[in-house]
Order: sequence, then structure tokens, then C-alpha cells
Amino acid sequence: MDKIIINVNNLSKNYGSFQAVKNISFEVKQSEIFAYLGPNGAGKSTTIKMFITLLAPTSGDAIINGHSLIQHPAEVRKSIGYVPQMISVDGSLTVQENMMLMAQLYDVPYRECKGRIQEMLTFLNLDKHARSLVRTLSGGMIRKLEIGQAMIHHPRILFLDEPTTGVDPIAKRNIWEHLVDLRKTFGTTIFFSTHNLEEAEESSDRVAIMNTGEIAVIGTVSELKEKTKKKDATLEDAFIFFAGNSLEMEGNFRDIRSTRKTEGRLG
Repeated sequence: MDKIIINVNNLSKNYGSFQAVKNISFEVKQSEIFAYLGPNGAGKSTTIKMFITLLAPTSGDAIINGHSLIQHPAEVRKSIGYVPQMISVDGSLTVQENMMLMAQLYDVPYRECKGRIQEMLTFLNLDKHARSLVRTLSGGMIRKLEIGQAMIHHPRILFLDEPTTGVDPIAKRNIWEHLVDLRKTFGTTIFFSTHNLEEAEESSDRVAIMNTGEIAVIGTVSELKEKTKKKDATLEDAFIFFAGNSLEMEGNFRDIRSTRKTEGRLG
């Protein structure tokens, strides 16, 4: 029987009279790659910010790796890693210095820091850039570094908000190869938001389609296509069928930061 590692129960978030997330309920299995698909403003980032305890829910709850968001937020934080839309590394520090800073923030025992940093940099093919300033790296390398930082404490679940924003197609493919390897090597559950249909179709085990704060449907890509009853249906067809509208940004340090800031404002 598949273990449920995220169990969401009637979770909502209101900003005054505006309901950004509306009583959503669903489950994510351990070691699953789960795509949270929807247009900008659908409520994807708000949901993830509740999951990582950055935002308090207005109502409802979620059990993350056996811990309640409401009752045990500190335990939730120990179980998760998070890669935000907006850039989360310091361009004036080296790759290694950024990793050490994050290891300290996650309370990784000092005697283990050097080994874990080397392990993650080698895993992500960044070991040759350990002493490079982050501002000299490509967008794809920066994203891999951010993933490495989020994994330094060996979390059970990795949350990624628009994981390949601002990177070229080759770097995007490379990032997803490493994410799939993380699942294989560490058993990590990967929960990622995206408005990119191709990314959701190619990378996920299951997809949740979200629109205007609600989850319209959840299933495998094949299941969602089937439910449209349309011959040779695409994931875009499924999105239009369930959400009622259509979808669809790709640097160096400065470019990726600018792109993510724009998307962050849009939600």
C-alpha cells in the first residue's frame, strides 16, 4: 500500500474578502513526483507557502510527513526543502559558501557539513564550481545550486515553485534528470508548481489542475486526457476541459532574478 506523505484537508487561504485557495483536499504519495498545474494567479504559490509554514491557513489543515501544519509547524519544517520562484542564493558568495550557509540554517551538524556539501555538489555536477562566485553561473547552474541547498538536510519532501523558470531548454532537461535521480537516490517526494504544460506532462506521476483557487481534477496525464472524451487529446485539451481556459518564460543571474520577481508579483 502506498504511504501518503501529504494529506490536505479543506485547506483555505483568504486575504480579506478574497479567497486565494478554496477548501482544497487531496493526497500525495511518498516518493511521488506531483505537478500542481495552473495559470499565474491560480493559487499555486499560496498553497505551497502554506505547506512550508510561511503562510498560516485561514481554515483547514494539512498533514506533512505525519505532522500538522497547524499544530506542529516546526516539525513540518524539518521534513521539507523549498525552492522558491524568486532567487534564493547570494551572488556575492561562492557556491560552497552558499551551501555552508544553508547547512547552518538547517542545523546540519558541523562535522557533517563538509561531507554533505561535497555529496550534493557532486550529485548535481557542481563540484568543479565550488569556489566560483554564484553571480558568474548560468541560470541552470543557479537553479541546481538552489535545489542542492534545499536538499542539504535530507528532507523527505521537496517543494519547488516554478522550478525551471528562467532557464534554457537544455538546462531544464538537466535539472529534471537530477530531480528524478533525487527521487531514486533519496526517496524524495517532489511537489512542484508550474504553468508549463510540457513540464507537467513529461515529469510528473500525477497532475492536479488548479484554477481560481480550486482544484478542478487530479490524475495521471493519461487519465486526464481520457476524461475529455476527445480523440488524441493533449494535456492542453484536458486543462481547457477542466479549468475552462488555456495556458503557457525562459539566463544569467540578473536575468533569472528579474523573471522570478515578475512571476512572484503575479502569483
